[in-house]
Amino acid sequence: MSPGAVSRTPRRLDENHRCCHGRLMVLRGESAEEPADGRLLPRQRSRATCGSDARPVEIVETPESDWDTAVAGFLRHLIAELARSPETVRAYAADLANLRAHAERMGCSVLADLDLALLRSWLASMRAAGAAPASLARRASMARVFSSYAARHGFLDTDVAARLVGNRTVRRVPEVLTAAAARQLLENPSPDVSPPGTSQPSGLPDSTADSERVVRRAVELRDALVLELLYGSGIRVSELCGLDLGHIDDDRRLLRVLGKGGKERSVPFGVPAVAALRSWRSTGRPRLMTARSGRALLLGLRGGRLDPRTVRRILTTRVAAGVAPAGLTPHGLRHSAATHMLEGGADLRSVQEFLGHASLATTQIYTHVTPERLRAAFEQAHPRA
Repeated sequence: MSPGAVSRTPRRLDENHRCCHGRLMVLRGESAEEPADGRLLPRQRSRATCGSDARPVEIVETPESDWDTAVAGFLRHLIAELARSPETVRAYAADLANLRAHAERMGCSVLADLDLALLRSWLASMRAAGAAPASLARRASMARVFSSYAARHGFLDTDVAARLVGNRTVRRVPEVLTAAAARQLLENPSPDVSPPGTSQPSGLPDSTADSERVVRRAVELRDALVLELLYGSGIRVSELCGLDLGHIDDDRRLLRVLGKGGKERSVPFGVPAVAALRSWRSTGRPRLMTARSGRALLLGLRGGRLDPRTVRRILTTRVAAGVAPAGLTPHGLRHSAATHMLEGGADLRSVQEFLGHASLATTQIYTHVTPERLRAAFEQAHPRA
């Protein structure tokens, strides 16, 4: 058996396992709110987690071809050796399913027949379908990494994607909130955050109405903390959801964050976040906590670790209520935090560390100058102003 091969023991598939035409699955564990069905034998399970008790990404397979075996091994390689995030692994798995479907439409049902021309036609078909340049660049990158892996492990005779070139992407200046808009978002009363499927208390027995009010209040406290940490500490959604109770250093006002590639860093949080943390831990979290909560800082309605989709819904609710600008995302709050730090005089290297960027070049996108700042600098410095 080759180094990248795996056992061909049959596995039961369920509705979650649809990648690669139902032959290979993929990844369970997207939402911490719903437990996954089924279990794998220990030697057949690969997992990537965010936080000490986060649910794992799991890879389940029923190999029927070299495609199945190669893709399963590649996904394990991404998790175990390259330390890619669960989100990246899911995206690569979906891209590989798309590539395989295209290859089979083109008459290439055996992985060993994959070549550069077919990869180029795959990218061209997505370009014709309107895929964004950034998406095409990511898929080309995935194809190069997969081809290199497949060649090293004997699934391909050569690294067929070594000369594959993806679209050049133009980095756009991210949309950011003004400082006033950020303040309005964080300081305004919360909109109606009744959990989906939860009716209003009116007309209900007192005990039921009281219980629902308690849940709503807990969700309000949680959401306030979510917004405060996203903007106040500039952390990513995955980093936020991965926070445990033990990751909070109250004395020094620091978060211990596990970032991309498993890199750990310390991020400061401000005085408003101190109050939000205190209220959530003392009043909100105990109301949502269950036996499955573990050490997770932020919880969903069923007591499990808060998942990224719920975080995005928190912003969507505020956009709909008019207390946040249209199109605002959690990443937009991160962009805003970085921009406001630079406008306040922070140096680029400090902002790089704050954001957890591996390269200073990534942080430089935030050095754009607003027209107002340019006018002020011109009037202060130019002799003809």
